[in-house]
Amino acid sequence: MTVDVKLSAAGPSQGAKAPSGGSEPRAAGSVGVNSLGKVAVLMGGASAEREVSLMSGTGVLKALQSRGVDAHAFDPSERDLSELKREGFVRCFIALHGRFGEDGTVQGALELLGIPYTGSGVLASSVAMDKVMTKRIWLAEGLPTPRWKNVTSAAETETALKELGSPMIVKPAREGSTIGLSKVTDTAQCAEAYRLAAQHDPLVLCEQFISGDEVTVPVLGTGGQAQALPAIRIVAPGGNYDYEHKYFSDETQYIIPSGLPAGEEARIQDIVLKSFHALGCRGWARADVMIDATTRAPYLLEINTSPGMTGHSLVPMSARAAGISYEELCVRLLQLAALDNTRNEQAGKPGKGEAA
Repeated sequence: MTVDVKLSAAGPSQGAKAPSGGSEPRAAGSVGVNSLGKVAVLMGGASAEREVSLMSGTGVLKALQSRGVDAHAFDPSERDLSELKREGFVRCFIALHGRFGEDGTVQGALELLGIPYTGSGVLASSVAMDKVMTKRIWLAEGLPTPRWKNVTSAAETETALKELGSPMIVKPAREGSTIGLSKVTDTAQCAEAYRLAAQHDPLVLCEQFISGDEVTVPVLGTGGQAQALPAIRIVAPGGNYDYEHKYFSDETQYIIPSGLPAGEEARIQDIVLKSFHALGCRGWARADVMIDATTRAPYLLEINTSPGMTGHSLVPMSARAAGISYEELCVRLLQLAALDNTRNEQAGKPGKGEAA
């Protein structure tokens, strides 16, 4: 993996851009580290991304502990979430990826328990996990995304190829990390591509392939304080940015500053920020964008509401370019932990006789 970050030890270089949508990165929120209480870092889980989640969670746990946070690992696939309240946890850092962690299910459970959590709420998490619903909302808001068709059979996948053109992307509508994704160029490949995607989700998405630069842009903050961080241009071997090249390969290049033409990155940051708000996201997220090689038009692919925090992950990489260390990023995200209904916070506080 080659990372062209070009930073000095003191902070971002002149090439690294400050977050869009506001001023320079501000100090962490109003909640001090000593007031964060007992924190559960939710990691592992039961999704197809369990392995990556464990790596993310381990990194987050060490970072929080290094800053004096009373943080502990908690794997929802091994322990019942009700134990969070019984054991006196007052905040959760969600380092779960994919289903049962990024899709609104865990968020809903934490709402019932009254325990504030990092990232988006129930509705935004659920919608963002569903690529079809995400596209429908983005289009309604006038935001650009590749043409698509959802299919339920190999035959429909062949029809989609004729409508969308070759090459075409076939993927599960509600999975992440390119799991179950295929790039097809002729009808002979459609049946296998559909079978692979349908293994992970009965709802399969066929999407127009955009040839050009691939970039990703994180967003940090909530509401009017949300800011787009520097874009990262991704150059994977053979243009194949799959699961292996995302998390385990050292061959993928992550270029930051992105080197995009003047004004183009700012435009993409603005579109990403709008996509974040359109879905009602909060806390943080990361949007993936393709830039058409001919027209230079950007197209939103998807948005991740619980991005990776591993050694290969892109949000920490972008944050560093904005002068935010991994440890500071983790603390900031935890300070932004919230509930959809703030009245639930009172319900979640330990009562008499319960652990504090």
